[in-house]
Amino acid sequence: MKSADLEIMLQEGEGAMLEYKESLSASFSRELVAFANTAGGRILLGVRDDGTVKGIADTNEFRARIQDIARNCDPPVKILLHHIGRVTVVTVRESDAKPVQCSDGFFWRQGAVTQKLSREEIRNIFQQVGAIRFDLSICHSFRYPDDFDPDKFSHWLEQSTITRGGSVEDILVNIEAAERSGGKLVFRNAGVLFFAREPRRFFNQAYVTCLLFKGTSKVHVLDRKDFANGVVADIEDSLRFIERNTRTAYRIEKLQREELPQYPVAALREAITNAVMHRYWFIDGANVFVEIYEDRIEVSSPGGLPSGMLPEDLGSKSVRRNPLIADLLHRIAFIEKAGTGIRRMREGAREQGYPEPEFSANVFFTAVFRPLPAMSEQDIPRSGPAQAHDEAHEAHDEAHEPINIIDSLLLKACASEPQSTSDLLQCLGYKTRTGNFKAAISHLLARGYLEMTIPDKPRSQKQRYRITAKGRFKQ
Repeated sequence: MKSADLEIMLQEGEGAMLEYKESLSASFSRELVAFANTAGGRILLGVRDDGTVKGIADTNEFRARIQDIARNCDPPVKILLHHIGRVTVVTVRESDAKPVQCSDGFFWRQGAVTQKLSREEIRNIFQQVGAIRFDLSICHSFRYPDDFDPDKFSHWLEQSTITRGGSVEDILVNIEAAERSGGKLVFRNAGVLFFAREPRRFFNQAYVTCLLFKGTSKVHVLDRKDFANGVVADIEDSLRFIERNTRTAYRIEKLQREELPQYPVAALREAITNAVMHRYWFIDGANVFVEIYEDRIEVSSPGGLPSGMLPEDLGSKSVRRNPLIADLLHRIAFIEKAGTGIRRMREGAREQGYPEPEFSANVFFTAVFRPLPAMSEQDIPRSGPAQAHDEAHEAHDEAHEPINIIDSLLLKACASEPQSTSDLLQCLGYKTRTGNFKAAISHLLARGYLEMTIPDKPRSQKQRYRITAKGRFKQ
């Protein structure tokens, strides 16, 4: 272990696999067994909670005390000691004889917190050890660097607070996405989900399915997309799918126009992130779903509530089913550290005037979002001087009307020369004329952004669509 490794760990902050301690206190044995009972970790002795280095003396007597504490655990905990600068790094190995206890009892690591559990609770947890530790387990079929996507890693690193001071391999090890074994870099499952070129090649269920339905039931599918490009991209792509398949209304007050999305965007982002982060990975054929209906959006995650969680705990208690995935998302500010997702969804929707989301849990955990009660512009009350200026602003509003991604792609496709229906479908990656496609064409024609080359024969096989001067302005 080198000084650069220590600097990265000091930047990271405490997490599922990292603990700071100023001194060798009475609670040290609890931290040892907590890491041994989960997936291992590191304890930095001589470091305050805020990450500043206090320093600690490295003597033979001090090292002997640490070894004695580890040996007195039942069964003994395997550790490695390194002294770097003024800090002693205690690397704790995951135990192969769980559960492990110290004189104070049994302990387990949940996020950045060490929790005490009864022996029965420990046994129940480890009956499901595969599910709880999926993201921390080694993916033996992943080959570095062949299967590694450096662009995904660079994108993640740019969004994080980590300074790129060491090598890519050193950073991957220190954020626990990978570890060194036999002179090779081996990846944990979480590292594969974030940084593999093709995550689904290793885990067939590693994708998010987004669906647009006609009406309020699962009968007629208007559009479907499966996103399988890694944790971060799947979350962002799912949000874009929602944005292009939902509406935006407007409210004018004091001569300023305010956009009102049909659904609470921030709360939906939180719901999708939580669904990806907390999902259960050991149900074959199950994945995260985002479903858009006429009257609601449902975000579903396989596995129901994590062990130890009850429905009444939602919003007040957090159990991380996949702690390393949570840590990697936290590093790029996709989630809060304290597990406040449910509460933030509720408060975020309520504060913006949307109905609070509804939650249910069985085989799947589902969050249901209802739309803004009044979506059309004429249904949204106006007040003050805005009412007198409605007609004057009508042309201005249309000129500044936002267009969605599908509209933009269609306009771009027609910018150089007229395009047929089949050309436009190919441009969008569609195989058939979906309801979403038809609505986009109708909208662009009605607004005068596109026009037909044979307007008197709209169904002609030779029909083409070309962009208008008004449409070029909207590009």
